[in-house]
Amino acid sequence: MKQQMRVQIRHPQLDDCPAFLEMVRSSRRFHRPWVYAPDSHEKFVRFVEKSRDGRNAGFLITLNDGGALAGVINLNEIIRGALQGCFVGFYGAAALAGRGYMTEGLSLVIKYAFRDLKLHRLEANIQPANKPSIALVKRCGFKREGFSPRYLKIGGRWRDHERWALIAG
Repeated sequence: MKQQMRVQIRHPQLDDCPAFLEMVRSSRRFHRPWVYAPDSHEKFVRFVEKSRDGRNAGFLITLNDGGALAGVINLNEIIRGALQGCFVGFYGAAALAGRGYMTEGLSLVIKYAFRDLKLHRLEANIQPANKPSIALVKRCGFKREGFSPRYLKIGGRWRDHERWALIAG
């Protein structure tokens, strides 16, 4: 029997700003040093604009029961042509961590990426010590492809990352 999803995904809207900023504020310690999420009205507006620019697709994960914001998943730098791929980034609400909402949300975004966007490859780059994020991508079928030293500049520092990928079936 197929289990009912407890979450849905949707593109962010400008009126999501108060709930989004509250989630970021209350989750700041949970996210660091992995993620530096938009933390002001101006940054949120840029996030919403970027999520619709055709090169990126941003999603909010919301609970079906009550609509609380459980997390964010972004498909970044969508590359067409021979690659048909993108980079996946995500972060969750600390208050809702450990309940499987990000797993459900990521599985919905994966379906959207492969079915609707017709992508072939999703790549997630994760700092090696970020065990919860590595566990999340593993649960969703990503395979470790390698290690990239000083790969991304996050929080003002170049940080090592593991490269995880999922290929369309």
